[in-house]
Amino acid sequence: MALSKSSLKSKIVSELNAQGFVTEGEHAMAQKMAEAIANAVVDEIQANAKATVQSGSSAGTWSIQ
Repeated sequence: MALSKSSLKSKIVSELNAQGFVTEGEHAMAQKMAEAIANAVVDEIQANAKATVQSGSSAGTWSIQ
């Protein structure tokens, strides 16, 4: 399963709501912050993370998508 920026953003927003953050309204910036964090995390993982498969026909090092 590929990483999803929108899914991660939704989870971050849900956690912020659970902690009492205001995520909606004219001046709320928490959703934009959640989107920025999600984008950065997914981009970093996709750019640098590797999965190592030890054996079988898929053995080797693979990029995370």
